[in-house]
Amino acid sequence: MSQIGRPKVENPKNIRYSIRLDAQTEAKLKKYCEENGITKGEAIRKGIDLLLEGKK
Repeated sequence: MSQIGRPKVENPKNIRYSIRLDAQTEAKLKKYCEENGITKGEAIRKGIDLLLEGKK
């Protein structure tokens, strides 16, 4: 019997945040994502990692 649905992932992204951005920041985020072929969520996760690396 085959499994129906999407396969389970190792680290599910099931926590959601809602944030407000000004138009300039949204444009920067959108441009970055388009140039790097990533989603806004991935860009934000990378940004958080960079912030935390800077504290070391």
